[in-house]
Amino acid sequence: MAVKDPDRLKEFEAGLKVIQEAVDQVNAIAEGTSSSSLSSADYMRYYTVVFDLSASHPLGDFTKELYDKYKQIFEDHITLKVLPCLREKNDQELLQELVRKWGNYKIITRWLSKFFWFLGRYYIPTRKLPSLQETSFIAFHNLVYGEVNSQIRNAAISMINMGREGEEIDEVLLKNILAIYIEMGIDSNKYYEQDFEEAMLKDSAAFYSRKSSNWKQNKSHDDYLIMVEDCIKHETETVSSYLQSITQEKLLQQVVRYELLNTELEGLKPLDRDLQSS
Repeated sequence: MAVKDPDRLKEFEAGLKVIQEAVDQVNAIAEGTSSSSLSSADYMRYYTVVFDLSASHPLGDFTKELYDKYKQIFEDHITLKVLPCLREKNDQELLQELVRKWGNYKIITRWLSKFFWFLGRYYIPTRKLPSLQETSFIAFHNLVYGEVNSQIRNAAISMINMGREGEEIDEVLLKNILAIYIEMGIDSNKYYEQDFEEAMLKDSAAFYSRKSSNWKQNKSHDDYLIMVEDCIKHETETVSSYLQSITQEKLLQQVVRYELLNTELEGLKPLDRDLQSS
């Protein structure tokens, strides 16, 4: 931090205490431990503190320090409140806890983005930094998915395969989990594609390759075709309720039809080759 006027430093330190009050209040609301809501007076108090420390001032402002504080708030929240809970869970319980934590996290992001609005209006555009929402979501992706994405992805893929085997699964939970990948990317499918879709397609290819091999050994040709038809119907009608439309096309054309009908169909490329060329 650059050398600041002592009086302004005192204002900044006092302002940080008010900001922490805001964080604590918003956390309590998001987690349901407080029955009170933010009043208009609360909002103006928190917003004004950030504005006063950000605005041009003859004794210097703390805009950069406030932006760093904004990022730290989310990193601390993830480290102290999100990851410890996720580390205790596995499989479907992990997915349920993730949906709950993500819902709370979005509430916190929404409120803090309002308090720090002045940074998003002036400081962030001039520095070409990620928006306030992006800054928050990037932290969640890097810290949460950087540690537990493999567990999250594997649990989701396991649920998909259970559904393929005829077991009843929580499709709403699965849809909510996959929606997080999309929401984190804001206007992009990058997290969904790189952290989930590619692995899911490869796992699906292995799943249907095993099915094809087993059925060809134990079923008549007519029975085999009936089972293929049932698989295609399932992927078309059931999986479409939680997968992105672009994934449905890849799943049907590059995986299901290729793995189950590769001896009858011509011109379809194997999944790995097709992914490499895309």
